[in-house]
Formats: sequence, structure tokens, C-alpha cells
Amino acid sequence: MLLYLLLVFQANANAQIDPAHCRYPLGMEDGRIKDHDITASSQWYETTGPQYARLNREEGDGAWCPAGLLQPSDTQYLQVDLGQLTFLTVVGTQGRYARNSGKEFARMYRLNYSHDGQLWRSWKNRLGNKTMEANDNAYVSVIKDLHPPIISRYIRLIPVTKMPTTVCMRLELYGCPWHDGLTSYSSPEGQLMMPPGYPIASLNDSTYDGAHERRKLSGGLGQLTDGVTGQDDFLVTRQYHVWPGYDYVGWRNGSLGSGYVEMEFVFDKQRNFTSMKVHSNNMFYRGVKIFSSVSCSFKPRLIANWETEPVEFRTVLDDRNPSARYVTVPLGRRNAKALRCRFHFADVWMMFSEISFQSADTVIPTQITLAVTSPWPKEESSMPTTHKTVTTPSTKDQPDDGNTPILIGCLVTIILLLVVIIFLILWCQYVCKVLEKAPRRILEEEVTVRLSSSSDTIILQTPPVPPRVSQMDHPYERVFLLDPQYQDPAGLRNKLPELSRSAETSACGGGYAEPDVTQCTPHQCFQSSVPHYAETDIVSLQGVTGSNMYAVPALTVDSLTRKDISVAEFPRHRLLFREKLGEGQFGEVHLCEAEGLPEFLGEGAPLPDRDGRPVLVAVKQLRADATNNARNDFLKEIKIMSRLNDPNIIQLLCVCVSSDPLCMVTEYMDNGDLNMFLSQREMESTLTHANNIPAVSLSDLLHMSVQISSGMRYLASLNFVHRDLATRNCLLDRRLTIKIADFGMSRNLYSSDYYRIQGRAVLPIRWMAWESILLGKFTTASDVWAFGVTLWEIFTLCKEQPYSLLSDEQVIENTGEFFRNQGRQIFLYAPLLCPPSLFELMMRCWDRDIADRPTFEGLYQALRPHVVQ
Repeated sequence: MLLYLLLVFQANANAQIDPAHCRYPLGMEDGRIKDHDITASSQWYETTGPQYARLNREEGDGAWCPAGLLQPSDTQYLQVDLGQLTFLTVVGTQGRYARNSGKEFARMYRLNYSHDGQLWRSWKNRLGNKTMEANDNAYVSVIKDLHPPIISRYIRLIPVTKMPTTVCMRLELYGCPWHDGLTSYSSPEGQLMMPPGYPIASLNDSTYDGAHERRKLSGGLGQLTDGVTGQDDFLVTRQYHVWPGYDYVGWRNGSLGSGYVEMEFVFDKQRNFTSMKVHSNNMFYRGVKIFSSVSCSFKPRLIANWETEPVEFRTVLDDRNPSARYVTVPLGRRNAKALRCRFHFADVWMMFSEISFQSADTVIPTQITLAVTSPWPKEESSMPTTHKTVTTPSTKDQPDDGNTPILIGCLVTIILLLVVIIFLILWCQYVCKVLEKAPRRILEEEVTVRLSSSSDTIILQTPPVPPRVSQMDHPYERVFLLDPQYQDPAGLRNKLPELSRSAETSACGGGYAEPDVTQCTPHQCFQSSVPHYAETDIVSLQGVTGSNMYAVPALTVDSLTRKDISVAEFPRHRLLFREKLGEGQFGEVHLCEAEGLPEFLGEGAPLPDRDGRPVLVAVKQLRADATNNARNDFLKEIKIMSRLNDPNIIQLLCVCVSSDPLCMVTEYMDNGDLNMFLSQREMESTLTHANNIPAVSLSDLLHMSVQISSGMRYLASLNFVHRDLATRNCLLDRRLTIKIADFGMSRNLYSSDYYRIQGRAVLPIRWMAWESILLGKFTTASDVWAFGVTLWEIFTLCKEQPYSLLSDEQVIENTGEFFRNQGRQIFLYAPLLCPPSLFELMMRCWDRDIADRPTFEGLYQALRPHVVQ
């Protein structure tokens, strides 16, 4: 029974895809994708074959190059076999640099994809464009998100040109395995909703990649598998520049000639199905409800007939809560390669945004089927009625040895045991259903989930509860049971009575812009402050160009003039744009080359040796139409940055403020940010040496940790508070020198690391101390908390996001548990690569009591002895 529950939990977790988190390198750069899985339509030389098309690698002559000049009419391609169905979300490309001897690259490309290597489809974005912009030089990698993502095994990248040219490319693909196994679904096309007084909602499946004939979609995948769930109001979309209703596929009752919508689902292999999850809109006051019931039939093979015994499920309709929700349909562990489900209307409209399946791809052979059927109740019940099927081995070939009564007795015993098991399964599903709907009071009733990082066992138990609980390694669906109020963090006032009292306290009240660095000690602030959710202060966390803004002791720009800026004015025309790193409300962050910068700055400039080549720099640029407040904030940021001078802090090199647009030029490192660097590497071993896999050693990781603590020690000495310390904000050069930066917040690549508050501000909540989220207090002590999370990232090689199994709302709720301090808070688990003493140091950084956390000076002194000099 426990094994069954674990399978259900694991299937549920695996089936849900979040494109914002599904961004892992799939193995081009690190060699997990083998040479024989990379092919091409042609190659110029043996040394520019497809096996050399690996991002950031310089083997052979540095890249894949198709034969001859690429003509605008040519279709040359690089093909990658991913080995399994994969949910692909990001593509990274480079040209051929070949140690400064190459200059070939592709400015545009198209993507084709296939499940089986036979039938190929063309990717297009949500607006129908098939061409994607690529590179404008031979060495800088360009990362492009796929909107919508691709579900496929085979990928073809097709360079595109407008004139005859030589093209070479390197590639990395990002995503995660597609555990659903779903290869296509068929359904009626979505319809238009034209309500009086509201915008017209087009509820069609706009990204469907299969056939579209006679108002029927067949043989493809689309919006129901793109990982984007619709919002409570179906007219509000999660994408920009699309029409109302875009996130949903919807049908009107009666328009299909029946009272149901029939959909067919085809999978990659025969599977053992446990459940189906359908994300459905329930805006009942607009005539939209979740389906009233569903009936699913099964095919063990595509050429077989549909089985006669369907699984039927009746939902509990909700006329009080208009929130969209997942409806879980148990499928009774039936074996099939295809399903046909009929969803029955409960009102005028029915709308779906996501459908996923939980199954095991190991199929148990079945010969005898025992069906236990419960009739539908006349009135709605909280316990769904299902047709459950249980199988036993066939007995038709067993010889008759005269012991027929004994055999009959054994069979009766087995049947009784199966009935008991069926009852337990039904009861388990009932309990899970109740838990899924239960409010958070379950936690207050002293029922806790104990999560173990060293085993795959889930134990429900009553107190006593261990004081510190680790995040478990294996997947599961939920830790906390959230009320709808947690959709909006302002609901914390209602959920945490302790936080709803007025914050009329001392001068220590926490704000984002001015931390408590001069008025009182952290311990005094903790003792005297009444917790509050500092919603009004959140906006100032992000600077005008989208990057993080340091919090410093009171600093104004009322009298700030050019003479207050201690860095020189750089000729603007010497900045050559290479890549947009990120953007904010009033400006952008660009990666540029600065010509002649070493000579301009003179001796002692903190620049790497570039052998006469232009220096890479990051340029924060304020748009010319920015408001006066934004200009003042930008000048304030220049003044802050000009005060920084430390080997482990990114420095302001020069500015362009004599004319618009205002710019500040800071250092940038050749190896990019630490998160990307580590996520593409493995720990040093004999295997990594033998296979030429990029690797780092434990000594390297400790060296990085010491440098970050040193840089933060310097900031703390100035009473500066970083507020967004993480590996994405640590840049790395070729000698593994770390410099702490501040523009990770502006980069789309890391958008999933930030939580947006009511559409206005973004917060790195997975790195934030509890008092920063609940009180709006950012101090050096909260930076220490973030440093502990950064250490955790380093020693997991950035292979996963902190608290990766928790949703953003669950992370916020866990923060409330830190505040209550009743032993229910969840801590990050100990990384396998991390020495026990170092993990103990991390745990001290996450101490609930601010005064008990170590200082950066103490952290530096504790870490430095571990580094080999």
C-alpha cells in the first residue's frame, strides 16, 4: 500500500511541468549527448562536423559548418537526438570562434522537431513567426526562450540567411524529461465567446501543431500541454500581446451536438494509468464551470478496439469559489496506449488550460479483470464514485490435480484480499481528495509531514516533531495545504494573526530602501518590532534598469552634480553592443565591448588581460524618456557604485552622462555568472578527466565561497546591504575569480527565481530571510541568510533551485513557520558534496534569531582555512 502511495506521489510530481523551472542543460556542452546522436545534412570539413557543435567548446575547428555558402533557399540542418521525449524550453547558440581565428555565425534560424524522426513539424512562436534571431558575433552565446515550448525527441536547427554567406554554429538545448509520455491529443476546435458587455474571448488552441480539419484537431499537441495554467478570470492572460481567453481552450454546451466534449490521447508506449489532472476554469457567474462528470475508455494498442468497461468519475461542483483548479480523475491503474475521455458539461461553457497524466511506464500484464462498480449517488458527495479495476494472474492454464476445493478456496481468499485492497485504495483517494481541499488548519491540528532527505519514505505522524526538518529528495505534490488567500501574499495578514497588528514601533521599522544599519542592533530591532508585511516598500528593491539596488545608509541626490561622480566620462561611440542582458521599467542592461578601455583607464584598472582585444563590459542604460525620479535614482546608483572598490565586487569603470541616454559602465567577466558556470559542470573525478567533461573540484567550490564572503564582508563594512545575493549575481573570470554583481534580477533567464508582487515588484523569496518577507527588513543579517542559500547553490552545482519542490506560495508559507518557530519550518537539505561542518555553517546562516547568525567577518574567517593557498 505504501509503495502504491509513493508511486502516486511520484507520478503526480513528475507529470507537472513548469516552463519557468524546466531549464536544465540537456548535454551538448558537457557531453551527455553523445557524438553519434548529433547529425547534420552536410559538413564543410571533417573537423567542422556536427559532433563539434557544442556550446562553449572549441574541439575540431570550433563548430559545425554546413558545406559551401549557405543560400537563402537552402535547408541545411543540425539534428540532435535527445534519446527520449523532452520538454524543451530554451535554445542557446554560438558561432565559430576557434580561438580567435573564426568569424562565422548564423543571424537567424528555424526549429523543426519530431517525436519519431519521421514526421517533422516546424516550431512557431505564439504570434506565428517561425524564425528566431540568433547571433551577431562568433563568440557570445545567445539564449532564447521558446514560447511555446516543444515536446519532442528529435530537434533540427536550420540556419537562415538573407544573402549567401558562410555559417557555423554551436548549440545547447535546455529543458527536462517529458514524463507524461503523451505524444498527441485530438479534440474539437475551441470556440469564440461573445458575451454582451465583455471583450470577445477566442478560446481556440492557438499553438496546436497537428492537423486541423472540419473543426477537429488531431495528431498534435498544443496549449493543453505547454505548462501554462490559466488564471481565475479567463479573460486575463499570462502572455503579452495576445487576445482575451488565450490561455484556455473552451467549448459551448450544445454546439457539438452532444452534452460532452470528446478528446483522445495517444502515448509513446503502453502505460499503467493512475490518474488524469485537468486544469479547468470555474467562473460560474459567467456561465463557466468545471465538467460535471467524465468517462474514459482505454485501448491497449492503437489497432485494438476500445475496451467496453470505461472508468467513470463524477466531480463535486462548486458554486461558491470561482477559482480555476485542477480536477484529479482516478484512472484505476488501467493499462493502455490510448485514452478516449468524454467530459460532460455542467453549465453553458467548459474551459481547460492544462491536461496531464500520471502513470507508470512499466505495464503489469493482465488477464483477469475484476470490476467493482459503485452506482452514482443521487446527490453530490465529497467522495467520487469510480469504476476500479484490479487484476490477477490468469488461472486458465493451471492443471486440475484433484485439489479443486483447495484451489477454489485460494481463489476466494485472493478475491477477498483484492476487495480489501480496493477498499483501501478508494479510502486513500478519498483522504487525498479531502487533504487537497483542506485549509491550512490541518497544520494547526498537529498533523505534520515528516520529510527525509536520506530515504524515500513519507511518514504522517503526530508530535513530537523534530526541530529541524529537511526538504526531501524524492518528488511529491504538496508540503503545505494552501488557502486561496495565499494566491496573494497580502493574505499573510489574515493567515498570520501575529502579523496583522500595526507596526507602530520604534525607529527600527523595516523598509527596503533604508535598512536598520545605524539606528539599532538587529537583536534590538527584532525585540522591539511588531511584524508587518511591508507591501508599500517593496517597489524600491529593483532599480530603474531592472537590476538590484543596494540599500545604503541615507543617501540623497538633491545636490548631486557631475563633480560628485568620481569616475571618468567614456566616449559613447566606443561602446559596441553585443547582447541585451536584461531590462527594467526605465532602462536596460547590455553586454558591450569597450574599445580602448584599458588605455582610457590607465594602469591599475581592474580589467582582465584581453591581448589587445576589446574588453567586455556591462552597460546599464537609462532610456531617454525616463521620469525625473528615475533619473535621480540612476544618479544615486552611480554614486553608490562609485564608492565600491574591492577585488570581489563589480566596480563602476566609467560613465556616459554628458548626454542622453545616461549610461554607467561596469566590469563583466568572461565566464559569465556562477549559476550558469556551475550548472554545466560536474565534480572532478577520474570519469570526468577520461571523458573530457568540464569539472570543478571541492577546492574550487571552497575558493569561490571564500571570495563571496570576502566581498560581502567589504559591503557590510560600509553598511551596504545587497538584498539579492545569489550565484546568478556572482560573475566569474577564467581564473575562477568571483566578483559580486547586481543585475541578475533584470535577466529573463532567471525570471523564475523571482516572485512578482501584485504585478509591481519582484522578490527573490527563495533567498530571502523570513524577516525580509514578513517585515520588509533588509539588513546585513538578511544578507547572511542569502549567503547560506548561495553556499547551498554552490555545493549542489546549481543543479536545482532552492526549495525546488515548493511553489512560491509554499515558500512564503514556510516563512510564516520560521516566524512561529514551532518546529514545522522546512530547511534546505544537506548537499552531497558539502562537508558536514560547512552545512552546519549554512544552518547557522538560517537561524531564526537574527542576532544568532554569524557575521560576514566570522564567515570569512571560518571558510578561509579550508582553502589551499
